[in-house]
Amino acid sequence: MVEERGAHFIRSVERALAVLRAFSPEQPELTLTEVATATEIDRAGARRLLHTLMDLGYVRHDGRHFALTPQVLEFGYAYLSSRPLPQIAEPHLQRLTGELHEMTALAVLERDEICYVAQVPSPKLLSVTIPVGTRFPAHATSMGKILLAGLPPERLEARLGGMDLRPVTANTITTREALRTELAAVRKRGFVVSDNELESGLRGVAVPVRDHAGRVFAAVNVSLHAESASEDSVQQEIVPRLLATASRIEADLRLKPTTPM
Repeated sequence: MVEERGAHFIRSVERALAVLRAFSPEQPELTLTEVATATEIDRAGARRLLHTLMDLGYVRHDGRHFALTPQVLEFGYAYLSSRPLPQIAEPHLQRLTGELHEMTALAVLERDEICYVAQVPSPKLLSVTIPVGTRFPAHATSMGKILLAGLPPERLEARLGGMDLRPVTANTITTREALRTELAAVRKRGFVVSDNELESGLRGVAVPVRDHAGRVFAAVNVSLHAESASEDSVQQEIVPRLLATASRIEADLRLKPTTPM
């Protein structure tokens, strides 16, 4: 039995969402016929919807197969930003800043960029301050590398294929081969130390924040002057505190999964 809808209901929106839902991890690429069959929309209608979604940047086409683009993730991150993540994370970032006397932050991945969703400034008079909502190229940041390294392989390859790896500084990684190598090392190591890639003299240290299923969905970091700590002290003092902070954020999110902002 077909559910009755109110007079407000827009059928074309339902059909467009059905097209997006037709794609899955098991079927990341579909032909026009497959989309029409999966959505029970005629081929002409499915073609119009797919090409509209292509024009909007949510679908790509290689001549035969259609596939989603990373831009569809903006819906998920819009939902995430409406959840209690910033409020839950902030007290833990404040504690970390108090321990390290450096700026701390939390970010999520939005297409090819990271977006800061929480930040606590350093108490130092001359310190780095990056407002919430700021975006940076993911490949040039410690948190971006953590978030990219946490993507499933097929999604990472799709993301890398469309990324503009432009240099931000002379030290920014600008080739896909070099970035793949770096991300493999990050995955194995579990943290990132990024020196002078976003700004000369700036060092970012970051670790992942995972959901209940173990998937990386955010990153927490400390920003400091590149000369202020040795590599050994970063690994022995800063990384353990970052990991502890991420663990506390994860624990609080498990306790309050539905708390509104």
